[in-house]
Amino acid sequence: MKIIALIPARSGSKSVPRKNIRKLCGKPLLSYAIQTALESVLIDRVIVTTDNKEIADIAKKYGAEVPFLRPKEISGDYALDIEFHQHAIDWLQENENYTPDLIVNLRPTNPIRSPITVDKAIQTLIDNPDMDSLRSVRISEFSPFKMWTIPRSGVLEPIASEVEFHEPYNMPRQLLPVCYWQDGYVDVTKYMTIVEKKSTTGRNIIPFLIEEESIDIDYEESIQQVENILSGKPKNDGIKAISFSEKNKRNPS
Repeated sequence: MKIIALIPARSGSKSVPRKNIRKLCGKPLLSYAIQTALESVLIDRVIVTTDNKEIADIAKKYGAEVPFLRPKEISGDYALDIEFHQHAIDWLQENENYTPDLIVNLRPTNPIRSPITVDKAIQTLIDNPDMDSLRSVRISEFSPFKMWTIPRSGVLEPIASEVEFHEPYNMPRQLLPVCYWQDGYVDVTKYMTIVEKKSTTGRNIIPFLIEEESIDIDYEESIQQVENILSGKPKNDGIKAISFSEKNKRNPS
């Protein structure tokens, strides 16, 4: 089985300028994702997809392949994951006659990762051949059943509903279903899911529960927090793949 890590690192970033090459503890942010992928036992190739030559040069310095530059039209603020996945696998097929079986998406904005955890995620998908993909999640601090949208009418509309409950937004949190947040730690997708379903997830997605400490950097205030963790990072090994047959549990009090 051929498994590649695909690390997306476009040049544009509004919230944290030059985020992907921002120094954290003396190393560019991008290098942490590369290091995790290189230390993985199951990943065969580590490829950075970027539209920027400076980022490409830094990625190569830290051991990643950058066989192509990503087109600008799929590198903007509204670019979709499926676009750079399709571009990468198409390029590898056309230029190297290489077709991966699994694509591991390691976003550089999440620098606190364990290669052991990444390998467990990959193996989980391998062990479940009927599934389309795997996505890491963690228990959400906030329940969507308590969230609202304000449409043009100006009248509050609930984001989520549940046929089992009447007015879930008025119920105690402890009685509502446990909800999970996709945390960007690791996503693993089958090649055929991308090609046949034009999706990086498909319909059958394995939930891979992350319980270890991790931060996805979206804003400037996260930088110092991550540096504090990286400089004295505790041992993290809390990982769990959620059983497909597991029914929704109630939140603990």
